Amino acid sequence: MNINTDPYELRVGVPSVDTFRHLRTAAGMSDRPAGAVAAGLPHTWHGVTAHLGQQTVGMGRIVGDGGAVFQIVDVCVLPAHQGRGLGRRIMAHLTAELEHRAPAGAYVSLIADGDAHRLYAHYGFTRTAPHSVGMHRLV
Repeated sequence: MNINTDPYELRVGVPSVDTFRHLRTAAGMSDRPAGAVAAGLPHTWHGVTAHLGQQTVGMGRIVGDGGAVFQIVDVCVLPAHQGRGLGRRIMAHLTAELEHRAPAGAYVSLIADGDAHRLYAHYGFTRTAPHSVGMHRLV
């Protein structure tokens, strides 16, 4: 007899614009303008959402050119659901999809906020410094 006591479910796809913005801000990440999110979400190479019943409680996406360069973005879990392995499950799903579909030699990057680098290290990500320095600019 197999009893699954995990109440969370991962689903392939991206959340709605409102849910995307809520997840990011509730998890302490910066907000994004609704129009920009609406334009960007359909261009997700692969996405996953985490659910507890009908509530979306986490997400992660892969964006990129589909061949040479990919970036893992928007990995977040609502604070009330953190510490239950959802970040690990999201990252395991995203990295498995990259290993399955991305061409050999593709460059995969991400930006780790705070202590998130500890999570990402479990999936083979290493710091780029001093070889390269992460930079950003807002338009």
